[in-house]
Amino acid sequence: MMGLLNVGSLILGIVAWVLPAISLLSYDKTKVKKWLVFSILSITACALALCFQIIYNYHLVKIQDWAALLDTTGAVVFASVVLLSVTVLLNAITFIKTVK
Repeated sequence: MMGLLNVGSLILGIVAWVLPAISLLSYDKTKVKKWLVFSILSITACALALCFQIIYNYHLVKIQDWAALLDTTGAVVFASVVLLSVTVLLNAITFIKTVK
């Protein structure tokens, strides 16, 4: 059951990147509300993906699987930074394109 947190995190991370891409591709100046909804959903998906990783790490601590924590923490931190950075960048680009 806890392994599904990683799958959920991956799916939510992809959703966090796809929503601003859809908003960029279907750009229309009259649909500012659409951009706002997509942006909020994208940031929410990113936050949930990161939350799933925190919960999974907590699970590893609870079961005292120190080897798994030591092996995966670096990759989780790197993936989290990339996910957050790209999500913010895509939403910023969409915002700039919408405001112009």
